[in-house]
Parts: sequence; C-alpha cells; structure tokens
Amino acid sequence: MQKMQKPGAGLPGFPNPAAKAGRWSQALRNFKSAEHGRRAKQWLTPGMGIKRWFTLFGACTLIGALGFLHFTWTGPLHYTATSWILWLNNFTEPEVLPLWVVGAVVMALALIGALTAMTMLNRSVLRSVGTDPGEAVNVIYARNTLARGPRIVALGGGTGLSNVLSGLKAHSSNLTAVVTVADDGGSSGRLREALDMIAPGDLTDCYAALSDSPVLARLLLHRFARGEGLAGHTFGNLLLATLSEEQGGLGDAMQDIHEVLNVAGAVYPATPQAVTLIARLRNGEEVRGESHLAQVGGVGAGKIGIEEVRLDPPDPPALSAVTDAIAHSELIVLGPGSLFTSILPALLVPDIQAAIRASAAPLVYVASIMTEPGETDDLTMDDHVQMIDRHLGRVPDVVLVNSEAVPSFVQDRYRAAGATLIAPHSRHAAFKLRLRHAPMLLAGQAHHDPHKLAAALVELLAPVGRGRRGAQAQITRIR
Repeated sequence: MQKMQKPGAGLPGFPNPAAKAGRWSQALRNFKSAEHGRRAKQWLTPGMGIKRWFTLFGACTLIGALGFLHFTWTGPLHYTATSWILWLNNFTEPEVLPLWVVGAVVMALALIGALTAMTMLNRSVLRSVGTDPGEAVNVIYARNTLARGPRIVALGGGTGLSNVLSGLKAHSSNLTAVVTVADDGGSSGRLREALDMIAPGDLTDCYAALSDSPVLARLLLHRFARGEGLAGHTFGNLLLATLSEEQGGLGDAMQDIHEVLNVAGAVYPATPQAVTLIARLRNGEEVRGESHLAQVGGVGAGKIGIEEVRLDPPDPPALSAVTDAIAHSELIVLGPGSLFTSILPALLVPDIQAAIRASAAPLVYVASIMTEPGETDDLTMDDHVQMIDRHLGRVPDVVLVNSEAVPSFVQDRYRAAGATLIAPHSRHAAFKLRLRHAPMLLAGQAHHDPHKLAAALVELLAPVGRGRRGAQAQITRIR
C-alpha cells in the first residue's frame, strides 16, 4: 500500500517543509560562519592591541617549552621525563607514524587547553564587570579604532547638531559638540526660568546622539506626557537640571555628566552663563528671545527680515575645554541647523570667536537645504555664508552642499509649512570656489542623512591624511 503523502509536501507550487527547514539551517550556519569571520577579522585589526600580546604569548610559550625541556633533560627530572617519553611512544609505531608526532599532538592539546583557560578567565572577568563577552570585540574595536579618529569640533544646536554627531561617532570618538544655550521655549525655557540655568534641551539631544547605549539615549529623550510639573519635560533635561542645581551650574558639572552618560566624545555649552538672544530687524526694531524670532523675523509674507543677532549679556565666558578643543581640532563644523537660532548663537561668544579665527583647522559650513519659516525666508546660499562671516569674522573654507534632488512631493510638503528650497549654488565667484557638493539627503525628507553627511565631512580629511596641513591641502585640492 502506497504511503499517503502530506498535503502540499513535495508537490509543485507548494513549499517542502523539510527543504525549507534545511535552507533555514544552512542560512543560519552561513550567518554564524560569517559572524565568526567578522569577529576574527576585528580581533586582527591594527591598533586593537591583540596581535602583539598574542605573539608575545606564543613566543614565551615556545621559549618556556624549550627551557622546560632543558631543565627536565639535564636536571633531577631526567628519569621522570624519560619514563614519560617512553610511555608516549607506546601509542604509535615508528614504521607507521614518526614518534615526534605524538609529542606534537600532546603539545597542541596543552596549548589549546591553555588558550581555553585564558578565554574562560577573560569571559568571567568581563561578565563580572557587566560586559557581554560576545560584544567585547566590538567594544575594544570601537574604542581603540575610534580613539585614533580625527579631532572634530561641531557647533550649533537643534536636531541638526545631534544628527551630525550621531553620524560622526562612527568615525571618531574625538568629537566635541559646542551647543547653543539661548533657547527660551518649551521644557528648556521653563527650567531656565525656574532654576536660572542655561537651556538644557539641545545639550540633551547631543548627549543622546553620542551615547553608546540605545537604552540610555531613549531614556534621555523620553518626554513626560503627564504629571503635575513634569508634563512636557524630558528625562535628560531634568537630569541636567539636577546636576546644575547640585553643582551650582552646568559648567562645573560637565565632567560628572560625561562620566555618568559615558558618551563617545564631549558635549559642552557654548557658555555656562544664561544668555538671551536678541535680533535686530531690518527696520531697526529688536526682538528679544529666540522663541519670538520666527513670528517676526522672516521677509516673506510681509515680514521684515533679520539684520543681525547678538547675546545679552554681550560678553559671556566660554569654558576652557571648548577653546582648547577648537585650538587642537582638525576640522570645525558649523551646522547643519537654523542659521539665526542654532548656528550663530554659538558663534557669538567672544572666546569662541577668537579661537575659531585663530585656528588653522578648516572651517566647514553645512549648508541648509530648506529655508527656515519666519527666519531665513528668501535668503540665498550666499546670504547664509555672508551672515556667518559678519557675525564670526571668518568665511567658511568649505560650504558643504547636498547634491541630491529633493523630491517634488517633499518640497510641496515643506512649502505648505512656509519653507522653500535653497538653490545649491552661488552667484559669487569667490564663494563658488568654496562649494563642495555631496549626496547627503535623507530619503523622503529635506534633511541631511547623518551617515552620508559624516562620510562627506571625514572625506575632507581622509584622502591626504589628517592633521591641519593635510586638511588644508585637501581644501586647496577641492578648490
């Protein structure tokens, strides 16, 4: 009697469960093999500090074996060693297999046992300090490799600065974020008014962007939706407010914050002093407070337009860590972000201005893709660069411009909100020489893709070697 076949099994057009399971099993084996190969390659990456010690271990093992052989053959263990060798010789026939092969096998087994013991010891130590042994290679690779990355200082605020940091941390851990703290709206404004502290909102975003822990990043950005006095605040803002209250200001709490959050780089406020942004409009009027600029600043729709911005008080101090980072930087990045409320406020601190003007590192401005409604309506690419020059006293060496076309439906969506596309070219011959185009568009948006942007920035240094001379040579080559 013919055995009944399960419905669909082996029939044309129906998947065979056994075959499907076999394919999944083979795919899993291939994945594990590829993962083991990737980890082995990472362990052997130059700069990991692994090959040198493994080589030393092998050399010392060989020398130790030779020394032990000499000791046993010439010392009091001669009889014991001879008995051991004669006993091992019983496991083979010289006519079939040379006698030395037995010794080689025993030596290999002993070496494997020693390596296994070392591996298990390291696993125990890693688990005791809270590190997953399977992720150890990734942690060591990231720290050792990224520690040799370029020294980059990024200035600005808002989502633009946090985005560029999240992309750059894959290339270097020598990152310093200098964050504007003039925000007076939302959670930052409430905490600033209640506690007389600097605005913590943009600092929180940058800490989350540089965090090595996705869980910690998510917690920092968690915004309370309920609770009297808590609604609207983020956990990160409350954490910074707590440290500021305890230390008498965030400027004195920076080291504690970096240790607690364990970020890949450093985040500092542009000034530890609470400041207010003041804008002078083209008709001579002044607007006090960052949150009010969008209501009156733009030139579109009958608005007046912003002539310049300044801080009150006009001469706030900068942290020495900020000026030192700028002095030793290999690349200084402005933006991306809102011109008047994110980039310029960070450049209005006198000590920061002086440090940037004195620095030989290339100054790169990441050009905005769209205008800011109520702030930069009808401003061209040249207008943005001229505003930076007017407030900073130095023209960016490179203006990094997105070269990907923004889809029409995306432009329509932004146009409905009052934003228009900024033409990615310059009318002035001097500015044209500074333009550098690269594909940096985030799919379905009119924002920069963090990873594409970071790659474009690092490329300014990579082809000719890092360092100020190399960077300047690359800038010259671009021009």
